[in-house]
Amino acid sequence: MKERILISAIMTSNVIKLNINDSLTKAEKLFKENKIRHIPVVSGNSIVGMLSYTDMLKIAIPDVDDNDECVVSTVYNMFTLEQVMTKNVETLYFYDYVKTAAKVFSESEFRALPIVDEDKNLVGILSTTDLIKFLLSQFNG
Repeated sequence: MKERILISAIMTSNVIKLNINDSLTKAEKLFKENKIRHIPVVSGNSIVGMLSYTDMLKIAIPDVDDNDECVVSTVYNMFTLEQVMTKNVETLYFYDYVKTAAKVFSESEFRALPIVDEDKNLVGILSTTDLIKFLLSQFNG
C-alpha cells in the first residue's frame, strides 16, 4: 500500500454543511435526504463544529413514532444547533496524508473530520467509512 496518499484523494468534496444559525429540523432533513451521518457546522467560512446523527438521537424522545413529525420538531425547537453539535472538532488539511487521518481516528472519538484548505476554508469531509472503503480498495481481488 502506498503511504503517501493525500486525504484529498479519498475525501468527499461535495460537502453538505449547516450554518450555525440553522435549525435542528433542517439538520434532520439534510441527514435523511442525503443519507449521511455527519454534517460540518460553519460560521461564515470557519468550521465551528460537527453535528452527527447520533447527536440528534441523544435529544430525541425515545418513544416517539417516526410518523409523528410534529412532536419531534417540537423537541428540536427546544435546542439550538450550537447546543447539540460537537465543538472543538479537529480538522485536517487536504494535503495531509491518509495515514494522518487514520491516526486521528484511532486516537479520538471522532468518526468524521472536516477537511480544510490553507485558509481554513471547508473543502471536504472524511469519515471512517471513507477511510475503510479506501483501505478495502487496496486489497487485490
